Amino acid sequence: MAKQKKSPRPKAETPKGFRDYFGAEVTHRTEMLGKIAAVYHRYGFDALESSGVETVQALGKFLPDVDRPNEGVFAWQEDADSDKPGDWLALRYDLTAPLARVYAQHQNDLPKPYRRYAMGPVWRNEKPGPGRFRQFYQCDADTVGASSVAADAEICAMLADCLEEVGIERGDYIVRVNNRKVLNGVMEVAGLSGDDKEAERGIVLRAIDKLDRLGTDGVRALLGEGRKDESGDFTKGAGLNGAQADVVMGFMQAKRDSGAETVARLRELVADSKVGAEGVDELELISDLMSAGGYGPDRIEIDPSVVRGLGYYTGPVFEAELTFEIKDDKGRTRNFGSVAGGGRYDDLVKRFTGQEVPATGVSIGVDRLLAALDAKGRLDKTADGPVVVTVMDKARMADYQAMVAELRQAGIRAEVYLGNPKNFGNQLKYADKRGSPVAVIEGGDEYEKGVIQIKDLILGAQMAEGATLEEYKELPSQYEVPRDQLVAKVRDILDSQS
Repeated sequence: MAKQKKSPRPKAETPKGFRDYFGAEVTHRTEMLGKIAAVYHRYGFDALESSGVETVQALGKFLPDVDRPNEGVFAWQEDADSDKPGDWLALRYDLTAPLARVYAQHQNDLPKPYRRYAMGPVWRNEKPGPGRFRQFYQCDADTVGASSVAADAEICAMLADCLEEVGIERGDYIVRVNNRKVLNGVMEVAGLSGDDKEAERGIVLRAIDKLDRLGTDGVRALLGEGRKDESGDFTKGAGLNGAQADVVMGFMQAKRDSGAETVARLRELVADSKVGAEGVDELELISDLMSAGGYGPDRIEIDPSVVRGLGYYTGPVFEAELTFEIKDDKGRTRNFGSVAGGGRYDDLVKRFTGQEVPATGVSIGVDRLLAALDAKGRLDKTADGPVVVTVMDKARMADYQAMVAELRQAGIRAEVYLGNPKNFGNQLKYADKRGSPVAVIEGGDEYEKGVIQIKDLILGAQMAEGATLEEYKELPSQYEVPRDQLVAKVRDILDSQS
């Protein structure tokens, strides 16, 4: 009889493009989400937690390739092997497509406008890279059913408040605002309107989107005949003549010293275009509303160079950029870059209802924000560990549990050591690995005398690193106190460490 093959042991490794988060990382994210949620709530937005799974049909144009529904998303087909396969389902690609589905499904029960915020993981079946994961957190806020530009201005103000709430100081960020309608007007003036010019408009949009990477010369080449990159590959351009390219380049370079001057320059560029003039009016109104609310150009500014996502948005578009410098992986100095973006998208709900429903919103990259705070040295890399009550006598475990219960009831994070208590040194090593601030010790002698030993582990570690004998004597790190002073003494030590 043939031997049955043993199943190979599974590899203990994180799937490619995913990662695990521990201790302080999870705590920092939770704290940040709480701060952002508090700002959203203060602005009158309600929380929404939608399904993590949507039908591929509901995701719609959010898919990179609608002809292959499992490309770009993690998707599967229900009952795929049966005679009647079911729907294609997918992990949500972002938090906006689910909002459109929720609004269309429950619109009769929702207030209009509907203001909601949502936070949670999203999944993208894309090639991972440095800092680019297949699962990450988004933190969105959207207003559905409001056509007023005041809704867009409110989102910009709220975005600025969120950044400051989580610890990004004023002067370290800027919220930049543009408008897709202005670009449409510029396209019209450049002779690129109409269905027959759709291909050229697409090339122009993609070229504008590469401004940061290619610079003005590279973009201008793509507006014309095309561009050959360093490898020799040639990218076909939009085929614009010099005058047409001048109009488009003028749009990207229209930013002036003040919002009023920028608006005036944009009016010149859109000339007699009705849609372009409407977009400029909206930008001017946003600028006025921001000024009235106390959000000056040091926090929010009109900037036509904001181009990310212009192919998707239908009106105002905004982006939050962190302006301080960091070192990249190769040691080069660069600005940190974008951490949030959004804008007006009036066509999304229409896919479900057949009717245009105005909507505007923003998405904050929580992981990017955490990385920014880390780069500024504003994140404590260690979590606050629990007070550890050590075990000197296994027979008296009830006494130790009583101590930890008192500490917890007083609001102090605490635990009893539950490993093998035979080696006391290992208990202190455990406390050190947990980042514990205090260890509580009660052996037989202490129990008989009605006292406990309380060890300040933080101070002890500091003295061990270089304290002189005199300093060691003046700053004892272990205290003997009556048993009934447990909570008071632990709290006193914790206060001195903070």
